[in-house]
Amino acid sequence: MVQDPHMQVGAGTVTVTGTGSAEAAPDLMLVSVGVECRAGSVQEAYAAAGEALAAVGSVLRGRGVAPVDLRTAGLSVRADLAWRDGEGQKLVGYVAAGSLLVKLRDLGSASGTVSEAVRAAGDAARLNSLQLVLSDDSAVRAQARDAAWEDALHTAGQYAALASATLGRVLSVADQRPASGPVPLAGLQRASSAESLAVEPGENRVDAAVTVTWELQR
Repeated sequence: MVQDPHMQVGAGTVTVTGTGSAEAAPDLMLVSVGVECRAGSVQEAYAAAGEALAAVGSVLRGRGVAPVDLRTAGLSVRADLAWRDGEGQKLVGYVAAGSLLVKLRDLGSASGTVSEAVRAAGDAARLNSLQLVLSDDSAVRAQARDAAWEDALHTAGQYAALASATLGRVLSVADQRPASGPVPLAGLQRASSAESLAVEPGENRVDAAVTVTWELQR
């Protein structure tokens, strides 16, 4: 007989793992906009990156992004090395990079805001990441847990009936944390130009699992 991997039967008990999920439309966009500038000296590269990053920040603030939703992720400067035949690695300049982490709360205007921010930095712009999330997933997570409990209860009741028993009191409950966070179901379309970036919010799915042990009554 093949045993269900989500069910264990002990002496007078049954243990079941139930799973559930719930979906909700994201209401927050997390964006990392970076810049990368090359120059012949550290000072020139650093100044160019700072200027480009300041231009991006100015656009974002002009589009209504609150200071609390805008954070500098860091600035770095490194040597720009190139391999040349007969000479080996040679220093050809310096590269300065930096990025801003942005929370965009108005998804209706988010695409235009990102496009304008990228344009502000010109060829130095880098769109590092873009993610659609739930600003507060507590409600949808509760729905997923409800679904997981109902799944566990249904399965345990089925096995109890097969064992000519009924479910008694709950002996233990263990919340099984999912391996990862919310699963994005949203679609993101990017064209070659910043002007044609399009965002489809879609929905995010939150998964839950619970392991419950019931007493069996005969």
